[in-house]
Amino acid sequence: MPTLTLKRVAIDTYRENVAFLHRDCPVYRSEGFQALSKVEIHRENDGQPVIAVINVVDDESITAPGELGLSEQVYGQFGVPEGTAVTIKHATPPASLRAVHRKIAGERLDYADYRAITRDIADNRYSKIEMAAFLVGCAEAGMEREEIMHLVRAMVETGDRLDWGEPLVADKHCIGGIPGNRTTMLVVPIVAAHGMLIPKTSSRAITSPAGTADTMEVLARVDLDPGKMRDIVQHQRACLAWGGTARLAPVDDILISVERPLSMDSPGQMIASILSKKVAAGSTHLILDIPVGPTAKVRTQSDALKLRKTFEYVGDHLGLHLEVMLTDGTQPIGRGIGPVLEARDVMQVLNNLPEAPRDLREKALQLAGRIIEFDPDVRGGQGYVIARDILDSGRALDKMQAIIDAQGRNPDPPPPGRLEHRITAPSSGVVTAIDNLQMAGIARLAGAPLDKGAGVDLHKKVGDPVEAGEPLYTIHAEFKADFEFAIQMTDKDIGFRIGGDDGD
Repeated sequence: MPTLTLKRVAIDTYRENVAFLHRDCPVYRSEGFQALSKVEIHRENDGQPVIAVINVVDDESITAPGELGLSEQVYGQFGVPEGTAVTIKHATPPASLRAVHRKIAGERLDYADYRAITRDIADNRYSKIEMAAFLVGCAEAGMEREEIMHLVRAMVETGDRLDWGEPLVADKHCIGGIPGNRTTMLVVPIVAAHGMLIPKTSSRAITSPAGTADTMEVLARVDLDPGKMRDIVQHQRACLAWGGTARLAPVDDILISVERPLSMDSPGQMIASILSKKVAAGSTHLILDIPVGPTAKVRTQSDALKLRKTFEYVGDHLGLHLEVMLTDGTQPIGRGIGPVLEARDVMQVLNNLPEAPRDLREKALQLAGRIIEFDPDVRGGQGYVIARDILDSGRALDKMQAIIDAQGRNPDPPPPGRLEHRITAPSSGVVTAIDNLQMAGIARLAGAPLDKGAGVDLHKKVGDPVEAGEPLYTIHAEFKADFEFAIQMTDKDIGFRIGGDDGD
């Protein structure tokens, strides 16, 4: 078969292997390749091919007719220099696609099916179109509890698994959907100050204005290699790191890259995503926060109870001690929405300042208290008091400062965005509702989380009295275009509902 010369094409195709062939390439014409065809790329005397999706180009400055261009994603896997001779041939369709077709038809899949699917995804044998078909099949046909358990086990097997060498490794997770809500950055130092092990790996925001890693990055480094993370945990009993540097359930990360553009978050996939990461991270005891509210991910109490039962069933069968807390999801938690503003709220609570948001403090204490009660030496019902004493005494602040120093303190934390615009109350009365989705959307349009100082600073919460013209919140942005987009969004809906003085 004719050889092609390897060329590195500096394009980030985000978790998808993409190769580029010129339309006039003799191999493209003779082999009948088409755009989006999958190919195997072979090096000479190497039987381990790499699989990629073909994109066809007409610009020789991207890829010449005798070259095979590789995106950054696949070039990094190939591990050979530009100019290497390679051959390509049509890729054999992954055998596990038959199971995907069965799932689309409504059939129940077993462990062997999910294991085959996840292995093929990990080996880049699935295109994003095929992964989308798998996700839609699971969402539309639904997943039974046993299927979710099979998928969790299969996803854990595709990556590394941490072992901390202790019988109790605590963790906390929120399913998301509530702006602010930066309780993790309070729970971790409180629990660690109690002496329990709580190595927290968190994600960056994908559709929200900030994730724990984005907010912690305002204060300290979060991109820690596994060795550095283990050293910090050994000395501090905790860390607040970005999970992207550890290879934990990597198939979950690949599937998320397809789910997010589709705005898909089916219950089965969500449970599998969360629990696969926790099992791979070596967690033994997990508190799960499910906020419930009309603009939260989970809208009703009955839906929340169903979700809790499924989480507990799967967690129990995976050997994970899991407790679910149903919490108030009717409005944002804290005042800040966006990394800098949320980090400010966290430090106000840790410093026990009078202006610290009370709802953030109280929720963090409830969660930390439940985790502390995992300690066999703590009597049931005593966790909250212990957590409160740790926070009030300053021990949680000291622990947080030690974690920040260990991870690498940010010497120049960014300020809130310099462009400011206040949204005022259109009438007098009482704040009766705040739309979580709308407030998160305004903060993202303002530039969060990429611009750390961008976001929304709330001045009023549900139940607060307001006068016409009084500020409800302030929009912060760094760039004029983002600033104007965020303001335009408030022209349609400010995200606040104001009733009469009696709350109607």
